[in-house]
Amino acid sequence: MKVIAKDNVIFYFEANNKPKITVKLNEEFWVETNDCYFGQIKTEKDLRPNIDDSLKNPATGPVFIEGVQPGDVICIEILDIQLDSYGVMITSPGHGILGDLITEPDTKIIPIKNNTAIFSDKIQLAVEPMIGVIGVAPWSSMRSTMPGDHGGNMDVKDIRAGSKVYFSVNMEGAGVAIGDLHACMADGEISGSGIEVSGRVKLRISRSKRFNARFPIVETEKELMVISSEKTIEKAIRKGVILACKLLQEFLGINFPDAYRLASIACDVRICQVVNPLVTVRVCIPKSLLKSKS
Repeated sequence: MKVIAKDNVIFYFEANNKPKITVKLNEEFWVETNDCYFGQIKTEKDLRPNIDDSLKNPATGPVFIEGVQPGDVICIEILDIQLDSYGVMITSPGHGILGDLITEPDTKIIPIKNNTAIFSDKIQLAVEPMIGVIGVAPWSSMRSTMPGDHGGNMDVKDIRAGSKVYFSVNMEGAGVAIGDLHACMADGEISGSGIEVSGRVKLRISRSKRFNARFPIVETEKELMVISSEKTIEKAIRKGVILACKLLQEFLGINFPDAYRLASIACDVRICQVVNPLVTVRVCIPKSLLKSKS
């Protein structure tokens, strides 16, 4: 099975990136990933203000997918996520929603053993591995710290083993790249940090005709999630609900007022993150609401 090593990284999603590996449609392969700080924080003496921000959020890739053309929609299946033995969390003045209340930078190293994050002697949490950065090459260059319609730094905690992520392709081969694994992260990522960890991810990519959408969609066992990133929560929610209503109209053959009504009574709006350059939300449509569509 092919493996793309974690030293093959990009810091911008863009069409000019040279592919680091080529895979066929429906081929399984592994992607090794760095943590979001590119390994710059290894001990509690390594503080956030002292790291090189230009190396933040490295994404391993890009992956060239044979036979994929602009206008196609691809489905990325997350088959497995394996984490390394420790993660890191930082606090620093100005970082996260309450960064104004932090007076000094501080780093916490969190061991990961037996699928458990050892936060302290008394506090231990079951790990819930997820992918923070995943996307395809966009029309124009986008820093890997940024979320957008190409994907990128969306921090959707539901992008985990067993989930599928759908993207519209902008260039031949798609240019898939991933990174920024978290052992745990709550909605909002309010301090600006999950448990940041390196690891590896097993993927399978196929072509899909289920959606004709130019925005990311995450599929879990029970929901389809429309992912929307904008400058404010209000704008992100508005955009996401408009896109969700369009999906409801397409799947159910209903008019906009009825789709709007259904969104209000059946579709949850959940915050993904509020700490990146653009905030990200997801509008969650129950799959039980939708008719099957090949």
